[in-house]
Amino acid sequence: QVRLVESGGGLVQAGGSLRLSCAASGRSFVTYGMGWLRQAPGKEREFVSSIRWMTGNTYYGDAAKGRFTISKDNAKNTVYLQMNSLKAEDTAVYYCAARRTIGPMTSGTDFDSWGQGTQVTVSS
Repeated sequence: QVRLVESGGGLVQAGGSLRLSCAASGRSFVTYGMGWLRQAPGKEREFVSSIRWMTGNTYYGDAAKGRFTISKDNAKNTVYLQMNSLKAEDTAVYYCAARRTIGPMTSGTDFDSWGQGTQVTVSS
């Protein structure tokens, strides 16, 4: 249905910053909200942040609070994740996700569309 393509991942040093982008495409792009989740090797997929498409309300997981900022550009159908003060434990594949219907957006099971992910590696 909706195609989600992440970009902006890469290798950064601890304390550095990185901005991820997720572009949504499709002739009928309809979403209640979008978010970012990440998965490190050997770990479960972890909720990072989400944003309601129309209201702009934002939600953050514990690891993201105070360091990451989610934002969106409705005209571009794009959501961003600004990551500051990166730590080694932030190393993971970051996935963009979307939820079509009204509901929670604080865990992986809350979303119904997924991008293929972008690798973020933070060196210490």
